[in-house]
Amino acid sequence: MLEILAPILIGLVYVLLSSLVPEPHRRRFNAVLVGGAGAAYLSGGALGPWELVFCAVLTYVAFRGLDSWTFIGLGWLLHTGWDVVHHLKGQPILPFAHGSSFGCAICDPVIAIWCFTGGRSLFTALLPRRVGTPPPGVPG
Repeated sequence: MLEILAPILIGLVYVLLSSLVPEPHRRRFNAVLVGGAGAAYLSGGALGPWELVFCAVLTYVAFRGLDSWTFIGLGWLLHTGWDVVHHLKGQPILPFAHGSSFGCAICDPVIAIWCFTGGRSLFTALLPRRVGTPPPGVPG
């Protein structure tokens, strides 16, 4: 049970911490991170040249993510698939933690869902506004 709940919580903590970064930096920051996730398995080389192909694909997706939350979410879902392949092959993202790719495959979709909803700050979405103040982004 913990091996499923912990990655979900890690994904939620990631979303909360990312929510602290103001836009448009939040989107760009997340695009850079998903691009880096594309290279996470390179040193293991478990899938040979396909590791390079995946890294190139995720680099392109991350570049498009600089202007699109949808592409960032797509990148996290692509990484989820790569996590599953590595878990099944027995080559985890962290060689010293056998279930790390499995956990990453659970964590990444949590982040992707947030990205597909526009990557909005959870703090501004959850905290009530004072009466009479305009919504964020509207001049007051």
